[in-house]
Amino acid sequence: MLSIAFAPMFSWPILAGLAAVALVLAGFGLWRKARGTSLRLLTAAILLAALANPVLVEQERILNKDVVAIVVDESASQKIGDRAKQTEEAVTSLTENLQRMRDVDVRIIRAGKPDENRSVPVDGTRLFEDVQRALASVPQNRIGGTFLVTDGQVHDAPAEGVKSLIPGPVHTLLTGSPKERDRRLVIENAPRFGLVGKTVEIEVLVKDHNGLGDGDTAQVTIVRHGKPDRQATVPVGRPHKISLEIDHAGANILQIEVSPLAGEITATNNRTVVQVNGVRERLRVLLVSGEPHPGERVWRNFLKADPSVDLVHFTILRPPEKQDATPVRELSLIAFPIRELFEVKIKEFDLIIFDRYRRRGVLPGIYLENIVRYVEEGGAVLAAAGPAFATAMSLSRTPLGDILPGAPTGNVIERGLKPSVTESGNRHPVTAELAGPANDTPRWGRWFRQIEATRTRGQTLMNGVDSNPLLILDRVGEGRVAQLLSDHIWLWARGFEDGGPHSEILRRLAHWLMKEPDLEEEDLRAVVEGKNLAIIRRSVSDEHPDVEVTLPSGATKTVSLKKTTGGRARGVIPADEVGIYRLNDGTRTAVAAVGNVNPKEFADMRATPALLTAVATASGGGMHWLEDGAPTLRRIRADRRPSGADWMGVVANRDFRVASVRETPMLPALLVLLLGLGALMWAWRREGR
Repeated sequence: MLSIAFAPMFSWPILAGLAAVALVLAGFGLWRKARGTSLRLLTAAILLAALANPVLVEQERILNKDVVAIVVDESASQKIGDRAKQTEEAVTSLTENLQRMRDVDVRIIRAGKPDENRSVPVDGTRLFEDVQRALASVPQNRIGGTFLVTDGQVHDAPAEGVKSLIPGPVHTLLTGSPKERDRRLVIENAPRFGLVGKTVEIEVLVKDHNGLGDGDTAQVTIVRHGKPDRQATVPVGRPHKISLEIDHAGANILQIEVSPLAGEITATNNRTVVQVNGVRERLRVLLVSGEPHPGERVWRNFLKADPSVDLVHFTILRPPEKQDATPVRELSLIAFPIRELFEVKIKEFDLIIFDRYRRRGVLPGIYLENIVRYVEEGGAVLAAAGPAFATAMSLSRTPLGDILPGAPTGNVIERGLKPSVTESGNRHPVTAELAGPANDTPRWGRWFRQIEATRTRGQTLMNGVDSNPLLILDRVGEGRVAQLLSDHIWLWARGFEDGGPHSEILRRLAHWLMKEPDLEEEDLRAVVEGKNLAIIRRSVSDEHPDVEVTLPSGATKTVSLKKTTGGRARGVIPADEVGIYRLNDGTRTAVAAVGNVNPKEFADMRATPALLTAVATASGGGMHWLEDGAPTLRRIRADRRPSGADWMGVVANRDFRVASVRETPMLPALLVLLLGLGALMWAWRREGR
């Protein structure tokens, strides 16, 4: 390419001043009508032109290739139906057609899939972030166009009226179909906390897209503890409230599922998870002491130390068989409200403790039968045995004997003993790791009494003399029973021989009886730990099966667990998807939510042009459904319209780089000298006439 440039010998202001002087002198000469003025002006012009030093510049240019990006959406919604197949066919066709064009550099950018390098998983499909990062090193005047191959569910697209984030036309090739049907379940409102034993209201909304529409109904199933709990019929298109009872303290994870819509593209967004933290308003505990003894204060102090516990404590000081001459008017004892406690209000108690209680006619058999039914229907009983348990006055000879896991042999062992945790106890959450993380021999103080008993059912967590059971736990119907076969735990509370973990044992025992989720001996759960999801399986058995994990996208992974301490086994997988993870080990199921429990990626999984319409408008790009066939591609100039009804354009920017430059002076010195001398000689000749 040829062009003219100037390399003046003096600065332009000096040349301008000289030109002005020459014009003034020429003007004066013309005014005086002096001969040769025009020739002198020509001479000045030749000299000034020489001082300006015009140069003929010849450049050798090489055109740069225009960069065209093909952005492939690999998000979870792109795996529905034939979208993945449509995507790959479109990418292959685009690549082949673009490579046939001259001076085009095709770059394929795969975006939208989970990124393990992020500290937290991304909620939604974010294509534009990946495109901007991939094209950051490309000059903007070299971008010939961008093709998005996606279902349209792009959640970082600029809003209407905002300038396109990518230079050049942004064309969209839509996978899927505009006729797709989908149903999704939305949690409109759910409380974060609820009182145990009370009901909470969860407001749900079932939305049908291209379905039968409002007026139809759908079946909603509530899954609790891995099993379907109840069903409800809800209207489609209108919020509906569902009442649920909070049955335990801590995290209550409720999985809510809606029946599928006929012909819908996916059922992934037909389920969601609600977590309500159960809070106990007050823990009501009934403590019945059969007689005063040194350990009675241990139970009372332990229960009264918790401000959330309402303790009702009765000690039988005057049994029916005690007869003396004390006048009744001088007695200040409170009558034992048997009927009120064990018939009228028995279900109001969370736990009933019998401390060294003996059968002596205070509680008639009918009320003890009420306690048995109370346990079978979900209540809890803790029996701390004293010497009377080995006699004919034993509780085992009452209806309670049907639910107690240990039967007395009639012997009372009264010698020094050190409680020890059994093999099952080392894996049970009530007694696990009491002896330390390495299960070393504990340095606990001795007890001096144990009631010998035979375990008839349940699990023995602690042993005493000659491996006789000391602490037995059992489940009866919907309730739970614990049996402590000694009344000397108070020695640990007094610090005898450095004492022992009495408060920790009693705390765990009481909370296990009241069904605290963190103390379940058979449990499967998942916990988010930074970028990972930790899967924890707890069991009293020594076997831990593999866990199948269903990711939010619907893909599955099988995770092998590695044994740790305290009856736990653990496995870890990357938590690089937002949404609900479902766990199943063959016997137990669990769910866990990472990030938003209702992620954008699964909120609406239909293919749609709506989110990218503003991008197409701002950049002049086209939008086309792939099910209608692939559009044609055209090479266009930068000032032309970039898209049409059935075609999409690739801009020819004609950006170049200079390979070489040659400069040739237009006024050589010899030529200037000859022209200047010739003009002066001619001027002198004219003046001499």
